[in-house]
Amino acid sequence: MALVLFVAAGGAYAGSVDLKGDFVQGGLVRGQTAPDARILLGSRKIRVSPQGIFIVGFTRDAPASETLTAKFADGTETRQVLKIRKRTYDIQRINGLPPKMVTPPKAVLKRIKRENGLIRGARMVDRPEIYFDSGWIWPAKGRISGVYGSQRVLNGKPKRPHFGVDIAAPVGVKVIAPADGVVVLAELNLYYTGGTIILDHGHGLSSAFLHMSSLSVKKGRKVRQGDLLGAIGKTGRATGAHLDWRINWFDRRLDPALLAPKRADLTN
Repeated sequence: MALVLFVAAGGAYAGSVDLKGDFVQGGLVRGQTAPDARILLGSRKIRVSPQGIFIVGFTRDAPASETLTAKFADGTETRQVLKIRKRTYDIQRINGLPPKMVTPPKAVLKRIKRENGLIRGARMVDRPEIYFDSGWIWPAKGRISGVYGSQRVLNGKPKRPHFGVDIAAPVGVKVIAPADGVVVLAELNLYYTGGTIILDHGHGLSSAFLHMSSLSVKKGRKVRQGDLLGAIGKTGRATGAHLDWRINWFDRRLDPALLAPKRADLTN
């Protein structure tokens, strides 16, 4: 956890930016500034709420630094180089899987493309509400069986890195909303992820819940932290019963474990 404060001139948050969060690969940072400020991360324009709140996130393989620029109504401008800590990741090897669990058959490629489009669209929603300010809890109880950033080697073939946290528990264990949000996707039978829910938490921050056995909410529903979303399952291309919880800031994949309360069995 780190804090950066840089000030140009003026009263509280007039000409200033206050940053708090995890300046690390996979981390999320919350900013507070003047409501009329313009914020850029590199060349990327960042939404600022009427309360002056904004967020930025860093990918699994983020560079060592990114530049945050703030432009204020009085013409002043500040620029800060954000130092991003590098992480090391686990490698997981799983052998003996059926071939279709490693490489999907050609017959389902069209389906996969369509479903990927649904997921991508849900993750690019830029809602103005700051639901993420509700705070965060874990969405299910269970053993951590997979961590963010790890790379899986399936039957000897390296796959894409894992971008979520896996919570292993029996089928039927309840899944709850880790923060306030709006359901932007609720699908029971996606090829890769089976029962899938995506919550939009505002400002491009979304969380996804994969491999669920049942869904208790529908698209468009507003949920509060702790509301029931459904139940853990082993649907889609899952090798056992678990919840795969993921966090995105638009196209950037973040580490859910950095948002939720610390656990003794999980090192961030």
